[in-house]
Amino acid sequence: MAKGAEIALSPGFRWGSSLLPGEAITLEQIMNLTAITYPDTVVSELTGAAIKSFMEDICDNLFHPDPYYQQGGDMVRVGAMSYTCTPGNRIGARISEMRLRGKPIQADKIYKVASWAPVADGVSGEPVWEVLSRYLRDKKVVVPRRLELPRLIGTAGNLGSA
Repeated sequence: MAKGAEIALSPGFRWGSSLLPGEAITLEQIMNLTAITYPDTVVSELTGAAIKSFMEDICDNLFHPDPYYQQGGDMVRVGAMSYTCTPGNRIGARISEMRLRGKPIQADKIYKVASWAPVADGVSGEPVWEVLSRYLRDKKVVVPRRLELPRLIGTAGNLGSA
């Protein structure tokens, strides 16, 4: 994982075109997927409790029972971490079963977390397109990995959540 992180977080953007298997990845495609006005990458040391709190806050932006408090549109994407999400629960009880490579994330343990697109003031770091371009130049061939998809509970029949 980039910058020595154990966990990666990526904003839940939905733009750009998909790449087909075997298709070359160009700088134009990278920019199509990452060109935003706040592209900084950062590595933070966060406790498991802080990661859960962060995930709960994002989840509340999507599933708050009062639509006037809903904002954003997608859940943060995660790398190397899995979790369960129960959107119908209250804030603080929606995210559970957080795991890092199959092992439970501990509330008091510190984890190294890489992310991009921070919205905090004064945050600076290398633009994500530079990090991704360097990774691809070093890697040469990218092999698909098994994704750590969240397990959703209570969303059967809800086409907006599935």
